[in-house]
Amino acid sequence: MSSFTTIEWKNNKVYMIDQRKLPGSEIYNEYSTYKEVAEAIKSMVIRGAPAIGIAAAMGVAVGSLEYKGSDNQEMIEFLNSVCDTLASTRPTAVNLFWAIERMKKIICANSDKQPEDIKRILIDEANLILKEDIETCKKIGLNGSELILEDSSVLTHCNAGGLATGGYGTALGVIRSSIENGKNISVISSETRPFLQGARLTAWELMKDGIPVTLITDNMVGSLMINSNISSVVVGADRIAANGDVANKIGTYSVAILAKHHNIPFYVAAPVSTIDFECSSGTDIPIEQRDISEVTHIGDKKIAADVDVVNPAFDITPNGLITAIITEKEVIKTPYTQSIASLRV
Repeated sequence: MSSFTTIEWKNNKVYMIDQRKLPGSEIYNEYSTYKEVAEAIKSMVIRGAPAIGIAAAMGVAVGSLEYKGSDNQEMIEFLNSVCDTLASTRPTAVNLFWAIERMKKIICANSDKQPEDIKRILIDEANLILKEDIETCKKIGLNGSELILEDSSVLTHCNAGGLATGGYGTALGVIRSSIENGKNISVISSETRPFLQGARLTAWELMKDGIPVTLITDNMVGSLMINSNISSVVVGADRIAANGDVANKIGTYSVAILAKHHNIPFYVAAPVSTIDFECSSGTDIPIEQRDISEVTHIGDKKIAADVDVVNPAFDITPNGLITAIITEKEVIKTPYTQSIASLRV
């Protein structure tokens, strides 16, 4: 496990490490309303597809505590509005919607119960989602560790570690598991402009947990690959289409092209909950457009001229560039349409 806490439920409140403040300050915020949780998701206090899903589930749970009436049908109507608010926060990461739908099913299955019972059941379910996420990531890590070579250097892009999950990580879970199994692994983290999740989060997380890491800028990847300084690439995912196309942090597509050119394995590590079985290909995945200030500023300091700016938060990596997708169930390879369909429950 990580040496920090990403998100937890305590004293009927949600606690999250404020990832906007890292690596400068390790600050934990407390949230007692669903609107506060929604804003935390939207403003990137918490990010990473699995972690967003956990936060959404806890947002529903904390929202249930805000209902003070005694009419269960009235409460269910209120909870539906809570779910709608949380679902509107970020469009790309499918785990957000997966978690909300799971909580809705719990609400529906217990609609005949009293409000106080519904509240308790929702809190239990949110905590179960957190627990399951940690167990899932450990299985992903174990499955993926078999693909990582001894004495190798692994490149990762953005942050798919404990900060992006319940506390173990998907891509970084593969690295953690490899090290736990005695392999000598070093990590190269690309900085991940413009929000710098690699520089601020991945590098901090690995350093804090004593895992060797070297930070590079995004445009150094090709140079390191051609000089044989990268053995494999492992990234996370925010949504995986039914054909194996992957939405991940902007810049992932470029890394995948470089890896393909240099014959370097490119792995995606993600739970089955990140697969959108109803989404036929990457062209159907909505891409979040974020505030241009993330590009024009670093912190409060302006670094760019006054010109037009675009800031897509994610890009799509076509399935043909992906060596394998590592899930908690198994490692799947092409043809992805068939192998992904086999994972559907």
